Amino acid sequence: MTATDLEPVVVPPSNRKVARKVVIASFVGTSLESYDFYVFAYFSAIFSAPLFFPEQDLAAGTILSFLLLAMSYLVRPLGAIIFGHLGDRIGRKRTLLWTIGIMGIATGAIGLLPDFAQLGILAPILLAVLRIVQGLSLGGEWGGSILLATEHASYRRRGFYAALPQLGSPVGTILTGALFLLLTFTLSNEDMLAWGWRLPFLLAFPLLGVSLYLRLAIDETPIFKALVTTNRRARIPVLDVFRTHPFAVVVAICAALLGIGSYSLMNTYTLAYGVTTLGFSYQELFQATLIGSLLQLVTIPAFGILANRIGSARVVAIGALGTLLITFPMYWMLQFATFPILVGTMIIGGILPTLAWAGLGGLMSDLFSGPVRYSALSIAYSVAAVISGLIPLATQALANATGSAWWHPGIVLALLSVLTLAASLIAQRIRVRDEVIAES
Repeated sequence: MTATDLEPVVVPPSNRKVARKVVIASFVGTSLESYDFYVFAYFSAIFSAPLFFPEQDLAAGTILSFLLLAMSYLVRPLGAIIFGHLGDRIGRKRTLLWTIGIMGIATGAIGLLPDFAQLGILAPILLAVLRIVQGLSLGGEWGGSILLATEHASYRRRGFYAALPQLGSPVGTILTGALFLLLTFTLSNEDMLAWGWRLPFLLAFPLLGVSLYLRLAIDETPIFKALVTTNRRARIPVLDVFRTHPFAVVVAICAALLGIGSYSLMNTYTLAYGVTTLGFSYQELFQATLIGSLLQLVTIPAFGILANRIGSARVVAIGALGTLLITFPMYWMLQFATFPILVGTMIIGGILPTLAWAGLGGLMSDLFSGPVRYSALSIAYSVAAVISGLIPLATQALANATGSAWWHPGIVLALLSVLTLAASLIAQRIRVRDEVIAES
């Protein structure tokens, strides 16, 4: 008899005090992972080319930097398989300690790395290796953080608890943007290139200590404990994912595209595009991104509450439809290149994809059963991240082909919106028979 042949086991969720403690630890962990990851995105857009690819012209160096950025996305499915297996076999908590530790050490090590002038061709090679390590770590972080929060809560509160770890992405953006903004205002360009760029990476070491402290203090989820005591863990979770939920994996990948891809488009490609084509300064772009991210600190919890009421999949669908409707008007307005319009673009273009982002964790948790849920969430999210990691490169190629026509980023954002909208509508119709359920 297999786990899926057994009758469901209902386990009580953690009490609210414990659940709140867990979701705080989960949120802090995703914030620090996002910070570590986004530091490199800002670095790629601004400093990577002159420091690690100085023998190339600026355009070629920028493309190589974006390729390096994309490498970490390409290895994330491998990280999802590795850490997804561990998360479904040894537990959510223990696996997340590994992911945050690996990410923090790799990020801090980049801040210690000699550049091309000091080490030659070995410098970009080592940078690529550390970026790959970051990607492997992040492949197992998101799914585990969502599960750590949701599997301590009852099913009826899953939408809200799944939304709270999503705050990690804007918090990571805020920390990164604010730090780079501070550095660019206080240091000269020469100092930034000489040593200032290292500071955001080195900050990863003390932040790692904070995250490890919080994660060590929490308990394993009730659902995973029940899987262990009833002997319902999958032996090879990644194989069981595709055996039991093949269609749901495709739906989850498409549902995640807008939430992840819009960040990749707005926070990486738009930085380079805003300076080289639209004529904004880096300071203006950092400020606009910071304002948009601060707003998400309010909207993501609000959308999580909405997900409890109408369902996470419907929240994602509303966000995807809204983004599709405003995409081309938003990019047309951006061509007027004033700072208020830039801020408005970041706000409007951020709120609607944020709906899709806030509801994503709940949508994906509802698609998969407990014994393979860590692997399933991690694999689907990582494949979507691979696609999203290529967005800056693909958008740049589209810009080259169209002469940087004002509508070229809109094509990319509209396509992401259509795929996510279709997936969220399908997700509303999928009902998964779970083997272990947390319910009051």
